Amino acid sequence: MKMNQRKLKELQNWMFRNARPLELARWRYIMKSEKKDGVLECLKAFQNSDGGFGHGIEPDFWNPASTPMASWAGAQILKEVEADPEEEIIQNLVEYLVNTVDLKTGMWPSSVPGNNHHPHAPWWQWSDSIQKDWMFNPAVELSAYLIHWSRKSSEAWEIGWKSMEKAISHLMKAESMDRHELSNFKNAIDLLQSNAWEFNQRTTYPLEVVGKKVWELIEDCMDRNYEKWGKDYQPLPLDFIDHPQQMKNIRFSGIENLVEKNLTFYATSLNAQGVWDITWNWERYPEEFAVAKRIWQGILIVNRCKTFMIFGKTTL
Repeated sequence: MKMNQRKLKELQNWMFRNARPLELARWRYIMKSEKKDGVLECLKAFQNSDGGFGHGIEPDFWNPASTPMASWAGAQILKEVEADPEEEIIQNLVEYLVNTVDLKTGMWPSSVPGNNHHPHAPWWQWSDSIQKDWMFNPAVELSAYLIHWSRKSSEAWEIGWKSMEKAISHLMKAESMDRHELSNFKNAIDLLQSNAWEFNQRTTYPLEVVGKKVWELIEDCMDRNYEKWGKDYQPLPLDFIDHPQQMKNIRFSGIENLVEKNLTFYATSLNAQGVWDITWNWERYPEEFAVAKRIWQGILIVNRCKTFMIFGKTTL
């Protein structure tokens, strides 16, 4: 099922009325082929003087201080617009990541104590033991960004590879993995394809073997019961498959049909206001959650319309 021009126009109008400037800039970049400069200017508003990101760029926690998780959210957008590694915004982010990594574990803290002092979803509540729940989310993806954006043999490059080595060791021992951490691994592997030779020299396992392991875990993780989609926070096929070519990484038959059903689900699950609802709730901070929900709706519009475009399902 395709998203027709009328529906896309309705979604665009909603974005103009309700979205944050950041999501609106992303919409213009993705849907209207405008320059990335607008996205970068909006991103700078979320970057602190230490180079990290904060200020609720990830709408489920409103800590204004820099955190690795908020910085991961910023890094994903920088990669989306293919920002030049020499851009000041990236150089400052790289410096922040170098200064905040735990060299012993190869991780950056997924949640931080400061989160507790600002409106947030319950899963962002910090505690002494929370890191064992998050593990290499988002550390493996942050390490891939360090490698991708840094000069060979620089301090940032070396830190990126040392973190990556520890992450891969963790991955290859895993029999299952949380959907978010798994998505981090998938994104990291995609990002490092151009560094395959170095990857094979630096880690115990070749990139091809690691990629196969990631997709095996994805197969086990994704929810194939499409009749129940939308009733809970399920990991759907298009949460992992972001390009048609990636379907060849899935071994089970019928993946093409399942992806088509996922696209149909997206196209037919718009609410009465013509946008997508989120499937989670904070349980606390009702007023702030209402704001976060609206921000997430803008993010979903951008992300899902981008998916429709990549899979050739728009009639622009």
